[in-house]
This record gives sequence, C-alpha cells and structure tokens, in this order.
Amino acid sequence: MTLNSINQYGHDFQIKVLSSLLTHKEFLVNIHDIISEEYFENQAQKWAIKEVLNYYDKYHTTPSLDILKVELQKVDNEVLQISIKEQLKQAFVTSDDDLEYVQEEFTNFCKNQQLKKALMSSVDLLKAGDFDGIRFIVDNALKAGQDKNIGHEYAKDIESRYRENSRETVPTPWPRINDLLQGGLGNGDFGLIFGNPGGGKSWSLVSLGGHAVKMGYTVLHYTLELGEDYVGKRYDAFFTKIPVNKVDAHKDQVAELIPQLPGKLIIKEYPTGKATVSTIESHIAKATSMGSKPDLVIIDYVDLLSSRKTNRERKDEIDDIYTSTKGLARQLDIPIWSVSQVNRAGANDNVIQGDKAAGSYDKIMITDFCMSLSRKKEDKVNNTGRFHLMKNRYGMDGLTFGIEADTSTGHFVVKDEYFEGDESEPLAPTTRSNKFDTNVDTFDKQLLRKKFFELNP
Repeated sequence: MTLNSINQYGHDFQIKVLSSLLTHKEFLVNIHDIISEEYFENQAQKWAIKEVLNYYDKYHTTPSLDILKVELQKVDNEVLQISIKEQLKQAFVTSDDDLEYVQEEFTNFCKNQQLKKALMSSVDLLKAGDFDGIRFIVDNALKAGQDKNIGHEYAKDIESRYRENSRETVPTPWPRINDLLQGGLGNGDFGLIFGNPGGGKSWSLVSLGGHAVKMGYTVLHYTLELGEDYVGKRYDAFFTKIPVNKVDAHKDQVAELIPQLPGKLIIKEYPTGKATVSTIESHIAKATSMGSKPDLVIIDYVDLLSSRKTNRERKDEIDDIYTSTKGLARQLDIPIWSVSQVNRAGANDNVIQGDKAAGSYDKIMITDFCMSLSRKKEDKVNNTGRFHLMKNRYGMDGLTFGIEADTSTGHFVVKDEYFEGDESEPLAPTTRSNKFDTNVDTFDKQLLRKKFFELNP
C-alpha cells in the first residue's frame, strides 16, 4: 500500500460515508459492526458517527436530522457544535451520484484507516525490536472490515448446499484418490503426504502441480529445500517424460512444449527456516496482484517454515506452522499440498501408518487429507510403492493402494486395487460409479463388507 493510497480517503470521502449512514439504512445495517468513530479524522465527524451507531444499537434505525439536533444541544463546546452543524449540513446535502462507489469502497476505507493507526503504533514496537508485534497489528489492520457475511443460514440456503460443483476442487493425477476425495483437494483444504527420506515425497508434489498445470490451473510451488532451477527441471522431466538427469540434452524439446501448457506455474524458493506462513501469504498476494492468482499452492515442505512463536519447543512451533497453513488455505480459499517426514521407526515399514509419522497426531488432525508414501529399498529398485490413506475428511480412509513410481520423471500410477494389509490379496479392480446410491460397484461392496466386520467383530 502506497502513501497515496493511505491518504486517498480524506475529508470528502468521509463526509460521503457519513451521508450514506444517515440516508441509507441498509448500508448502516451491513457495516455497523465494523465501523468505528476512530476511523474519522475530526471530532465533529467522530461525534456524528458515534451518535448514529448508538441510535442504531438502541432503536435499530437511522436517526433523523431532528434527533441529531436534539443531541447536538447536549454538546458543551460551542466551537465543536458549529463544526458538527457544518458536517451534518454537508452530509445531508451531498450528491447521491457516487454514494454507491463510496459504499463499495468502505471495506478498503476501514483497512486504510486501521493501517494508518497500525503504522503509528509500530513506532514504539520498532524501537523495542518487536517485529512479530508489528506484523500482528499490521495483519489485523489489513483484515479490517472483511467479514460482513452472517454465515450459512440453514433454513434459507438449501439451494447453495445442493448446487452443482458447490465444492470446487483441483484434481490429483490419480483417479482413485480423486474418487475418494470427491473430485480432488478442495478450496480451503490442506493436504499432506508423509514419506521417508528419498522416497519420492517432493516428486509427488511435482506430480500434483504438473497435473494441475496440464489441466489449466495456476500453481504456486514454494521450495524450501531445493533450488528454483532444479525444481523447474523436475517439472521439465514431468511434462516431457524425459528423466531429469537427461533433460539437459533436450532443452529444445522443453522450450517447444512449455508454451502449449494450458496452465501457469510459478516456482519460488525460500531458504530453509527463512520464511513463515506470513511470508507465503505476502507472496501469494503479490502474485495475485500481478495477475497470477493461484488455484493451487504447493509447499515443499511445511516443516521447514519458521514459526511466529519463537523461543518455544519445536513441537509448539510445528503446531503453529501447521495451524497457520491450514488457516491460510481457508482464508484464501485455495487448496494447499505439502509433505512431511516419517520417523526412523517407520522408514522401512511396508505400509507407513499414522503412528510412524513424525509428530503425526497433531499434523494429521489439522489436515483435511493425509496419506503416506511407503517405498522400501526394493520398491526403489522396482519402481513400486504404496499409498496409505491416513485421513480423509470427504470419504473413506485406512485404505492402501499399490503404486508404480517413476522418480526420474515424477509419474506415479495408483493401481486400481485395495490392500487390507501386508499379506492380504488385493481386491479385484472394478469401475466405480462415484454415486452415493444403491448402485454400488464390486469394489465398494467388498470394501464396505470389510469395514462392517471391522466395526462389528
């Protein structure tokens, strides 16, 4: 925000806000809980705003000019009385031509005024070196006036609950996973993949991002461990299916293919431990302002972010990072994918369960969808592995699927079969109906039968 933007809501704009409050009850109803007399610069306007708000709180309507004249007689300061009379006169006679614009800009006006207050308050915090405190009050200032929606009115909003595509999703490259997620990871969702070191976690994120780009989505990929150029080469390998260690010799093929991609990809590197969730949020805002609003955000990986709550145990910092990441997904209404490490006990397991993921319980509880990628030494040789669904807010979990994994190009193929455990035979693959009705396919019948006996031993 520039100095000009901070100063753009001056006296004339504030008079028109006062005019809107006095003459448009609907506007007053919508904003009465977010407006404050402190947003206004002179005492006369502060008095008028306070009187309007007090009157509305008591009588649920706007005060007339006659009511304001009565209240004005209670003001002891003669100079202030004269100033108030002048402000009210201007408010009641101002033209209606641009009041609609003023009302639409009101949220920005609130943010602007709060930011001015925040900047003034930051001086003492800056002297004290309290940068987290500065960030906090500035973040709150930028959120001023945001929430004017009362929420989902259950009795009235029936249609919104059942309209087609009410939940917007970004599909994964794996149809079976999409099936269980009811389409893919949804806006506001936080998805997490656990895996052992060198097992292909980062490649799975490339697969998720590359698939989204191929489908026409805009993807922001944040790398906290690998360089931007190298991550870019991984995407080159994914799109061309040329192994990453050989892609250098095929630069012309890459250059020919990239313009044909329907989506957009931005890769941003932050050194390990140098970025916070707020850093990510700021960059997303910057990208959005420059015409690259993301449909999907990828963070490789969340555990490498710094917490706002320093000088605490690392567990508390991780909890803060994960909670903030989930909050960011909800706030921006964007799906976020990330990965995390398993502990040593789970590194060689055939199927990595939730208790083997590092700091698993809290992480899994915070996410909307969570699965593990298990790949032992023999899997890496054979290009195989297993996806195990630890948590699925939108469907069944506890399932394990065999995969083919090519970690030279980032291509993972989820086999259309379900494993009950290490020694169980896979269920026969079938075509899923993807409908919640009585037309349940063979896969569902077998799966539901197993789940029934698990719950009813």
